[in-house]
Amino acid sequence: MAARRTAVLGTVLTLLSAPALAACSGSSEDDVRAAARAFLDDWAGGDTGAAADATTDPDAATALLGQTATDLPGATLDAELGDVTVQDGTATAGWTATWDLAAAPDWTYEATLELREGDGDGAGAWRVVAEPTLVHPELGEGQRLQLTRSLPERAAITDAAGQPLFTPTEVVNVGVDTGQVADLPSLAAALSSATGVPAEEITADVQAAPAGQFVPVITLRRPDFEAIRAQVFNLPGAVFPTETRLLAPSARFASALLGRVGAATAEVLEETTGDDEAVYAAGDQLGLSGLQRAYQEQLTGTPGFTVSVVSTDESTGDAGQEVGAVAPVPGRPIRTPLVRALQDAADGAVATQPLATHLVVVRPGTGEVLAVSSNEVAAAGNALTGQYPPGSSMKTITATALLSAGALTPDTPVPCPGTTVVEGREFENQDQFDLGTVPFTEAFAQSCNTTFIQAGLQLPDDALAAAAASYGVGSDWQLPVDVFSGSVPADATGTTKAADAIGQGQVLVSPAQMALVVAGVAGGTPAAPVEVVGADPAGPAPAGPGQAVLDQLRPMMRQVVLSGTAQALADRGEVYGKTGTAEFGSNTPPDAHGWFTGYQLGGPQGDIAFAVLVEGGQSSSAAVAVTDAFLGALG
Repeated sequence: MAARRTAVLGTVLTLLSAPALAACSGSSEDDVRAAARAFLDDWAGGDTGAAADATTDPDAATALLGQTATDLPGATLDAELGDVTVQDGTATAGWTATWDLAAAPDWTYEATLELREGDGDGAGAWRVVAEPTLVHPELGEGQRLQLTRSLPERAAITDAAGQPLFTPTEVVNVGVDTGQVADLPSLAAALSSATGVPAEEITADVQAAPAGQFVPVITLRRPDFEAIRAQVFNLPGAVFPTETRLLAPSARFASALLGRVGAATAEVLEETTGDDEAVYAAGDQLGLSGLQRAYQEQLTGTPGFTVSVVSTDESTGDAGQEVGAVAPVPGRPIRTPLVRALQDAADGAVATQPLATHLVVVRPGTGEVLAVSSNEVAAAGNALTGQYPPGSSMKTITATALLSAGALTPDTPVPCPGTTVVEGREFENQDQFDLGTVPFTEAFAQSCNTTFIQAGLQLPDDALAAAAASYGVGSDWQLPVDVFSGSVPADATGTTKAADAIGQGQVLVSPAQMALVVAGVAGGTPAAPVEVVGADPAGPAPAGPGQAVLDQLRPMMRQVVLSGTAQALADRGEVYGKTGTAEFGSNTPPDAHGWFTGYQLGGPQGDIAFAVLVEGGQSSSAAVAVTDAFLGALG
C-alpha cells in the first residue's frame, strides 16, 4: 500500500493576477475588480489581516483564512482573476486558484468571490463576503479542508532474474518508554546484553529524553527479535512497537550496492529538491544509500494527494467529500546483475571469518557485478570503495607487465633468493624461503617476492601503471554507487618501485577492482563494471594486455591452485588465481591483510571472477579458506 499522510495546513501565498480587463459596464465593475484583486493580493502575499479587513466580517475571515493556512501546510497560492458581474449592489468575481502544495502536485480549481457594496469611496466601497465559499465552492459552515498526501508503492530493485530484492518485512523496534523505567542501569545492562548496543549509550539516550518519550535502542526483524524475546520482553520500561519496512532478504545482502530504505533524512530531502521545490517530505520512506538512493526519483515515483471537505467536529467521524485529487505516479524498477545463489554463497562464506571480510563477484566478459558481500564486523562499503594494498595479488599485474615487455616467459629461469636488497632496504619472501633458480611460473605460483622485485626493477618506471590500466585500474568509473578503481604510480623508483611490484609501496586497490582485474584475465577482454542492467556505461572498456599475454598468464594462475599457495582450492573445479599478503601499519611485526583473487570456469553459475579480502588476516590462507567456503556452497 502507498504510504499515506494526512497534513494540517500553514501557508505563505503568492499571487499571479491576470491583467486587468477593460471595463465593459462602467466604474462599478472596475471598483469590484480592484476590490477582488486587492483581497487576493493580500491573501496571496501572506497578509491575511489586510485580506480579512477587506471582507464583510474581518473576524470570521481571519478565522477562515487561518484555518485554510493550517489545512494546507507550506502551500502557496497563485490566483488568476476572471470575469466580474455586478448587479444591484452585489457582485461576483470568478477566479482560478492554483495551490502549490508542499511536496505534492499543484491543485487547481475554479472559485467565486461574492462582493457587496458598502459605505466608502472607490474600491473600499466593495467588500468580499466573508463566507467559506471564498476558499472553495464546496466549503460550508462548520467545515474545513483535509489534505491527504500519498506516495506510490516503491518500484522494485530486482536481481538478474527479475525478482524483487526488497519486500515489506515486519520489524520490531526495541526501545524504552522513559515514563515506565524503574531501574535505568539494570534496564540498560539487560538490553545491552541482549542487543549488543552499549549500555552507556542506552543510558545517555534515555536520560536525554523527556518523560514518556519512546527512545529507540535497535530495530530487529521479527525472527531476530524472537531470538532475544525471553531476555527483554518483561523488562520494566522496555517496549516493542512493530512496523513494516521495505527490506532486502537479509541485513547484509549486497548492502554496499543496494543500500537501504528508511525515513527521509534532511540530507536526502535536500538532494531531491528540484527547481527549489520539495519533491518529498519528512516521514517519506526514501532510499538512504546505495542504488536505492542513486535512483531515488525513478524508484520512488511522484506523490499524489486528495483534498476533502470535512467537518471541523472530528467526533462526527465525517469521511468528507473529495473535492480535488491527483493520483501518485508509480516509479520504474531497475534490474541489477546480482545472482541470488552467488550472493547467498558469498554471505555464508564471509560469515565464517571473525575478522572483517569482503567478497566481490564479477562476470568475466561483461563486468557485471554478481555479488557484493561483507560480514557483520566489516564496513560494508569497503567492498566497493575501500583502499587497500593488494600485496602479492598484485603479481598478476606485475606478471602482465613483465610478459608484455618480453622480459620473461612462463618458462624463463629466474632466481628466487630468500632476500634481496634495494637501495639498502632488505625485502624478503615469507619466512625467507629460497627456491634457488626456478621457472617464472613456479616463482609466481609460490609467490616469490624477490623474483618479482628484481625483475620489476628492470621495467620502465611507468610499465606497472600501464599494465594495471590495461585492466581498468585507475579508471574514473562513472557508476551509481562508487567503486574505487585503484591507484598505481607511474613514476615510482628505487625502493618504492620495488615495493609496488609486490603490491606494497604506494599501490592501493578495492576488492571490487581486483575482481574486475581477474575477470579481465578470465574473459580475455576487460570490461567496465556494471551495477545496473541497461544503465549508461561506467566508462570505456579497458584495452587489456592482449591475447598473447593472457595465454601465458592463465596457466601461471592455474598453477597457483594446482601446486602453489592456493592448493586448498584444487578440488573446487577449474579455478585460477593469485594469493596475496599485504602488510600495513606500523606494528612490529607488521599486520597484514589476506587476499585471494581468482576465477572459476564452467562452474555451477557459469564463469565467475572474484576477489576475497580478509582485513588483518595476517596471511592469504584466511582468504583462501573463505574462497573455499564460497565455491563449496555453490556445489
